Amino acid sequence: MSKLRFAQLATLTLTALLLLAGCVSQQKYDALEGRYQQLNQTMSTEIANNQMQITRLQGAIKVTVNGELLFPSGGWQMPATAQQTIAKMAPILAPMQETTIVVNGYTDNTPIGPELMREGVTSNLILSQKRADNVMNFMISQGVKPSLVTAQGFGDANPVASNDTAAGRAQNRRVELTLAGSGN
Repeated sequence: MSKLRFAQLATLTLTALLLLAGCVSQQKYDALEGRYQQLNQTMSTEIANNQMQITRLQGAIKVTVNGELLFPSGGWQMPATAQQTIAKMAPILAPMQETTIVVNGYTDNTPIGPELMREGVTSNLILSQKRADNVMNFMISQGVKPSLVTAQGFGDANPVASNDTAAGRAQNRRVELTLAGSGN
């Protein structure tokens, strides 16, 4: 099995284990399905431009946002255009008061440079956590309930493409938002 395929399966398995703690009621399924449809419609331009992917999982929705859409290379502060992208999603996400939103940050395997080191970012794990925290805090500022959103950085773990090419590294620099019902 290739490393890429193994990483994809490991990511999917981990996501499933974290999100599917129990059966999802029809009401929660319908609510998630409605949010899925709203996200697809609202974010259609970003999806068409391969900047974002929205996946419907059993009991959850996963939104993968290309890191280049959200952050400058080697940075964690979102520019205004990235804030506009997240702000487009917030009105869809904020009303989901029973739904947990998990923000996962990832990087490629490019070593941290001296500029980031001077700012206290000494690893890709720290950089990915700062990116995830930044997205989480912005979502909270846009009305998402703080007690139902968490952030986790994974560094260069779980790549979705090869880090041997610029295109592959760009795919690996991403933020994933996973929306899951409480399972009741």
